[in-house]
Amino acid sequence: MSHETPATDRPLTTALAEAAAMAGHAPSVHNTQPWSWRVLPDALELRMARARQLSATDPQGRLLALSCGAALHHARVALAAEGWVPVVERLPDPGDPELLARLTSMRHPGADPQAMHLVQCMQVRHTDRRPVSDEQVPTAAIGEITRAATAEGARLQILDSDQVMELAAAASHAGSVEAEDPQLREELAYWTSRAGTGTGLPPEVLPEQAPQTTVPGRDFGRPGTLPIGPGHDRAAVYALLYGDEDEPDSWLRAGEALSAAWLTATRLGVSMVPLSGVVEVEGTRQTLRGVLAGMGYPFLVLRLGIADPAHAGPAHTPRLPTEQVVDTSAVDGRQR
Repeated sequence: MSHETPATDRPLTTALAEAAAMAGHAPSVHNTQPWSWRVLPDALELRMARARQLSATDPQGRLLALSCGAALHHARVALAAEGWVPVVERLPDPGDPELLARLTSMRHPGADPQAMHLVQCMQVRHTDRRPVSDEQVPTAAIGEITRAATAEGARLQILDSDQVMELAAAASHAGSVEAEDPQLREELAYWTSRAGTGTGLPPEVLPEQAPQTTVPGRDFGRPGTLPIGPGHDRAAVYALLYGDEDEPDSWLRAGEALSAAWLTATRLGVSMVPLSGVVEVEGTRQTLRGVLAGMGYPFLVLRLGIADPAHAGPAHTPRLPTEQVVDTSAVDGRQR
């Protein structure tokens, strides 16, 4: 996003359209990018794209809403970098559940330098599934990442060593359950064979073999081409992203918290990897709720670590063309 011209000299619709385009960098489950945007003369609307929902893996739409929440936060940050602060109306129309959010009532207090830095982080953030190095994540960084998530309405619980072992057992069990489900295997195969479509997970972002780590990663059903290197997860920090309620509004806010935490981690040089398999299986999701002592609802497991600098990381996942996810028809023909 260009900052060469002050935002006050440009139409609001330009800032809205560019923010929606920048939101395309957001992370999403299996890189489904399950969102669509509509630019209005004085507002921006976010809708879920049901066609890109994981119907077998995510029938309730938790991960869909979480992915869209990450895109929502990206758009908010992009607007802040241009000096715009919107009122965010989440789930504004009970009669239209696919309308997830509306950004409206724009104020222009001036460009936010921190947001400008986070916009740069959006463009370099990626998912690195390799084992992390043996370098410890600084305690101060963990604290800053945790506060970033909390500020967006969700929370992070850092797991102790006993809880990590419990997580490892749950993740292993979830992997076995999903491997035995033909619908889940078929859906995963679909999203790992989407070369050239702008979505899905190409071979270059998937490990060439399963890393020998305490907490197993997802078995994608086929080997990728990403060399995993010699590392383990001994220095990794595991965290549980959770909320007080298990409702669509909470899922959306959890996605905003994920985005805030991940962009903060990127700014601090910390690698973050989401582990969703263990929350996709009802039994292991309940196990994680037990880790929270029943005081919250788990949405995602996060692995934090310092990537091995001696080995090249994975490529960025592809993205859909902007025109496929951002509808500007309501402002086309006007000055933008």
